[in-house]
This record gives sequence, structure tokens and C-alpha cells, in this order.
Amino acid sequence: MVITTQAIVLSKLRYRDNDLIVTCYTQQHGVLSFLLRGVLKSKKGLTKTAYFQLLSQLQLVIVYNPNRSLHTVKEAKPQHVYNSLHTHILKSSIVMFLAEVLSNTLKEEEQNQTLYSYLETTLLWLDAHQECSNFHLLFLLKLTKYLGFYPESTPIQHTFFNLQDGTFEASQNSKYTISGDELNILKQLLNTTFEDLYQVKLTSKQRQSFLNIMLQYYELHLGTFKKPKSLQVLNEVFN
Repeated sequence: MVITTQAIVLSKLRYRDNDLIVTCYTQQHGVLSFLLRGVLKSKKGLTKTAYFQLLSQLQLVIVYNPNRSLHTVKEAKPQHVYNSLHTHILKSSIVMFLAEVLSNTLKEEEQNQTLYSYLETTLLWLDAHQECSNFHLLFLLKLTKYLGFYPESTPIQHTFFNLQDGTFEASQNSKYTISGDELNILKQLLNTTFEDLYQVKLTSKQRQSFLNIMLQYYELHLGTFKKPKSLQVLNEVFN
């Protein structure tokens, strides 16, 4: 079946000498992987390869077979051309980190239009704005809405947050509980939009600490989630 779909690149892997395996989150069928045969062999192929940078947004014409794990790309072209996402050092480190997180969390071959729209619009926002130091924190927090474990927002006035249950509590009932400064950051981000994110002022130490908490939150709710290898690079860039 030949279909046209928008897609966001999650990962790419060299296969044999001249081929690539590219995994994308597609608007029509969720996560799909594609075998690009001979794409590394010619200059024309290398131009096509440049389309498949991490988190690039593409329009693909594909041969889709639900009984296959690898599909074929007949045609690829950019859906949105980024201005800074792959050239700005801070943004490119965020892209590498978030692509790894998304590869780790998005597994289903099924359509989810609201999730696709979230990814599309937030990546375009990041590309268009200069202040991005806390983007990945808010992105991960809001992503949990679509993954099914967004924090219960009431009663938010409580002084503890249980990471395991995703709830605010009046007392510490689990070893996976945060309070104090980390809790205040969580509450602040829960009440923040991307447009107002510049108002959230964090030190590099606070940012790293809260990011580790978010990754632990993902580990507790997604059994297969692994801490991204690119975390160290991200922390070094934002130090």
C-alpha cells in the first residue's frame, strides 16, 4: 500500500556499507522503520540522507506493509525546514537527547494525532526561540500527558510529590518522593507554558537535578525506559 504521511525522524543506523535504517514517528501509523537502500553510495543519495537528521520533519511517500518490520520510502522531502535546530549547539544537544528519549518511549504502530501535533508544534517552537535552557524539562513533563502518567494536579498545595503514583501528598509515603526545591520547580513547570518558559530561572545544578527526577519518573512508569546515553553530553553543554 502506497501512502503519504508526515514523519519525525527518531533515529538512524548505518546498515551494511551503503544502507540506512531510519525510524520515524509518522502521523498515519505511529512508529515505523524504513530501509534506505544504497543511500550512502552516491552524491544524490547523500543529499537525501541530509533530510533524515534527528527530529527532522518530513513528508514521506512510503510503501507500507503491516506484516513487515521495515518499509520502503519512495519519496522524501522536508515538511518544515529548521533554521537553528541542527546548527545551534544548545539546541542540537537538546535534539540529540530528546530523540533518544522519544526512541525509548514511542513504540506503537498506531495513529496518535494529538501526540504528533504536540511533537510538531513544540519542535517548531524550539527552532524559533533563543531561550531554550529549560525547554527539555517542560517538554518531558508535558509529554507524560500523551504517555499516560501526567501528574495529578490536585491537591497541588501538598508538600510532597510521589513519583511512583504521580500524586501530590501531605506526607512522605514512598521512597520515591520529592519535596522542597525540587517540588517547587515541578509546581512552577506545571503552571508554565512554553511561551512563559523564559520566566523560569534555574541554576545548572537545579536543572540537572530536576532532569534526573524526570528521568526517574519515566523509569518508574515505563518499564522499558533506559536513561539516555546522551544525558552526559546535555549536562556538559548546559554547565
